Amino acid sequence: MKTFRENIWNDGEYSYEAAYGFEPNIVTILHDDDEVRPFMLVVPGGGYCMVVPPEGEVVAKELYERGMNCAVLTYTTDITMSVPLMHQPMNDISRAVRYIRRFAARFCADPGKLVICGFSAGAHVCGSLGVHHAEIKDPDAEYDAISNRPDGMILSYPVITSGEFTHIYSMWALLGKDGPKEEYEYFSLEKHVTSDTPPTFLWQTVEDDLVPVENSMMFAEACRKAGVPYAYYAFPHGWHGLSVHNDAFRKGEFGEPYTMEQVFKAVDAVREGKGIRVSEQRRAELIEQFSAEPPKMEGEAPKFDDVALWPDLAEAWMKKLW
Repeated sequence: MKTFRENIWNDGEYSYEAAYGFEPNIVTILHDDDEVRPFMLVVPGGGYCMVVPPEGEVVAKELYERGMNCAVLTYTTDITMSVPLMHQPMNDISRAVRYIRRFAARFCADPGKLVICGFSAGAHVCGSLGVHHAEIKDPDAEYDAISNRPDGMILSYPVITSGEFTHIYSMWALLGKDGPKEEYEYFSLEKHVTSDTPPTFLWQTVEDDLVPVENSMMFAEACRKAGVPYAYYAFPHGWHGLSVHNDAFRKGEFGEPYTMEQVFKAVDAVREGKGIRVSEQRRAELIEQFSAEPPKMEGEAPKFDDVALWPDLAEAWMKKLW
């Protein structure tokens, strides 16, 4: 297995105010041979406040075992919820797709078989690219000449809408509590599906206690109306965040926590009084949250046999794309 990290933005291109020294990047999980393979870009969620490990490396390794080359994208988030992200996460994934295609030989990636796989808010990042890809201009002319349209999308318990069934905290982190109405409209993804939206595989549990199942339902219906090829699975039981739900996930074996780099840098800055427009209340919350010992997992998480099948279903679906 070949694993390495590459920053996706060139010097001087990335300027998010609350980055705290972080730079968006991909970490690869590639086969040791030189065979050109379909490529999966994994995009974890975290409410646009963080990029959580349980939806990153463990997912990429599952898809790697199924014959794909993969990378995990760590995009821009804001744990302080003080500096609205706006278009930055969408721009990050757009550049990541173009980056992988530009250097496809390095990644042994088939540029015509590039799928993005997002979870929760990470699925909103993916879906934003899926519906708005044609509008996203890259600051580098060489990258801008490369297509950023994925060949397929896997949206897992996705945040989709900014309307009635939204996950409001994700939208607040992305756009601000009093963000522009036109931006809330822009990022209500079900309203922007067209025939050029990539083929989409969606799954969620009906019992999702964080992001209402209506989110995936609305996107599936929008795909149907626009003539976009799609598959949609609503499993009856299970909570939000079930990820790939294989043995490694249920044992809490998520891999290295590199997706948390920006969070750790931001929290360190807040502790030192260097947070950017961070309220005293939020500062106290973060210091308390990140001073506590993380809870230890006792035994394995419960297994949902049907949810555990979604990678099989997605693999079968992807084979029909090629």
